[in-house]
Amino acid sequence: MKFGIDRLLSEPDLRKPLEGKRVALLAHPASVTADLTHSIDALVATGLNVSAVFGPQHGVRGDLQDNMMESPDFTDPTYGMPVFSLYGEVRRPTGQSMGTFDTILIDLQDVGCRIYTFVTTLLYVLEAAAEHGKSVWVLDRPNPAGRPVEGLTLRPGWESFVGAGPMPMRHGMTLGEMGHWFIDHYKLDVDYRVIAMEGWQPDAAPGFGWPPERPWINPSPNAANVNMARAYAGTVMLEGTNLSEGRGTTRPLELFGAPDIDARAVIAEMRRIAPQWLTGCTLRDLWFQPTFHKHVGRLCNGVFIHAEGAAYDHEAFRPWRLQALAFKAIRALYGDYDLWRDFAYEYVFDKLAIDVINGGPDLREWVDDGAALPGDLDSLTVPDEAVWAEVRRPYLLY
Repeated sequence: MKFGIDRLLSEPDLRKPLEGKRVALLAHPASVTADLTHSIDALVATGLNVSAVFGPQHGVRGDLQDNMMESPDFTDPTYGMPVFSLYGEVRRPTGQSMGTFDTILIDLQDVGCRIYTFVTTLLYVLEAAAEHGKSVWVLDRPNPAGRPVEGLTLRPGWESFVGAGPMPMRHGMTLGEMGHWFIDHYKLDVDYRVIAMEGWQPDAAPGFGWPPERPWINPSPNAANVNMARAYAGTVMLEGTNLSEGRGTTRPLELFGAPDIDARAVIAEMRRIAPQWLTGCTLRDLWFQPTFHKHVGRLCNGVFIHAEGAAYDHEAFRPWRLQALAFKAIRALYGDYDLWRDFAYEYVFDKLAIDVINGGPDLREWVDDGAALPGDLDSLTVPDEAVWAEVRRPYLLY
């Protein structure tokens, strides 16, 4: 198959509208071609006038580990062009940076989750392009989590840098498709084009979204593999808790744990409460000691989520429910456990992080309500998922 960048490079007719234009590129370390050449180098080599580069959260170089670690602007040492950070002094492109190009190419590998901030950066670029009369092209890439939809829809008034609009946690779209939905939903007047992939089969085994012939490259420092991308719609909620999500280990966002939980007891309680939410994956108890971040230097007992191997069932796996169930089990086993982390999250200072992540308080309230059953959460979530499946239908390109 071909990604959008590969088609743009191999089909001169696709590049023709860019001739004589100043072209910017929004990219990160995973912005590479089929032969692993970085898109900046490949585009310059075609003779295009690449006049500026933009970087999302974690930077063009992908060097910054955690949330709310800002990247500076700098000058590219190879080509001498300006590199503008969209996760530094600004989150939205400024008039100054918008003046450096005519068309911006967005070549970002996403992981298919509302909270992964490249989705929001896409919206902000579209809004700025509409204001300044610029063109936006998305060089489309696979959604490694595939097409399944899961999670509560972001509630009105809960928009943030990790909540670009009323979509569920696991949206099942590519960035190119999402751009079309943003334009319609927010009524944007912008020149927009998607260089679509060729041959992407999001429902086909064994990749179920990610073509196994393509190497996985971290789009952000803690997005180490496809298993992480599959689990992330659930494990990202750990960022709003005092449980470790595995930062400071070699497998972040594929596990959870803490020094003061019994992982085997947690798994057993999860099976007791809602065994139907554990299907499609394998849970394994483990020990780990983070070298940085939460519980640094302390021995933690935890649970590893294997959304891979013979036991993986792509349609059955529900990472958001799985992680919600883990919270519910911990609350049942340790009633006064200090679960919810109280700190500023992605520049939201007046709401609990877990609520910002979920786009409302419903998930947290379900966990904390001792009488609430799995069906109570489903009664909120299933209608949201059904609505989104229909809302997104006209925008699917594959």
